[in-house]
Amino acid sequence: MATSCFAERLAKHASLSDAEKKALSRLEENPRKVRRGAMIQRVNDTVTELFVLREGRVMSFVILPDGSRQILRVYFPGDFIGSASTIYNKAPESLVALSDVVICPFDKHALRRLLEEYPRVAALLFLLSNAERVALTDRLASLGRTSAKARVASFLLDIFDRLRVTDDGITNSFDLKLTQEEIGDAIGLTSVHVNRMIRQMEGEGLISRSNGRITLLDIDLLEEIGHYTNRHKDMDLDWLPGLP
Repeated sequence: MATSCFAERLAKHASLSDAEKKALSRLEENPRKVRRGAMIQRVNDTVTELFVLREGRVMSFVILPDGSRQILRVYFPGDFIGSASTIYNKAPESLVALSDVVICPFDKHALRRLLEEYPRVAALLFLLSNAERVALTDRLASLGRTSAKARVASFLLDIFDRLRVTDDGITNSFDLKLTQEEIGDAIGLTSVHVNRMIRQMEGEGLISRSNGRITLLDIDLLEEIGHYTNRHKDMDLDWLPGLP
């Protein structure tokens, strides 16, 4: 059976049957390499494909009326990309490769067949979609109500916790692989302001940096500073349908 990174991602939350794993692997039968910086989808494009991210990182964003960019989400291997496009004919956001990536496009109608045949997979997608919505709600609240330092702390913790979902080897250190401008575009700050906050947190012994790698030295205090709640753990799965 071909390995599905999407199935591996979902299996972090609930066991999957062999039939479910096989069905998910079919979504990844046509991998496509995309170079760093390439546009995968533009806002208002007609949506015919959805994507599973197999390698690298992708971000979704919109351009605001003043020409500035708002980054909505950073995607990691195993993520389902384009869920917002399932309910619209036109893409509500743009997708661009943050690194060299491998994406697995699949026809939008293939998702309907998957959900009809495997309701447990549908339930897991519903769960992850709502976890993502809550995390985005947290970030929206922080943009209007918290300090620059709190926003940076919360953003770093969210990236850290999302990476830990699929990489058990991560302890307190991870490759950020984002520029300060990109961080700023995600949390409503200039790159100069992001740089200032990161240097301040370094000076306070909260984090350290080396060759693009971030080490979180005091996670508890960072969570307090960022008013942060980990939305990627302690999920209630009792309502999920059982294995067939």
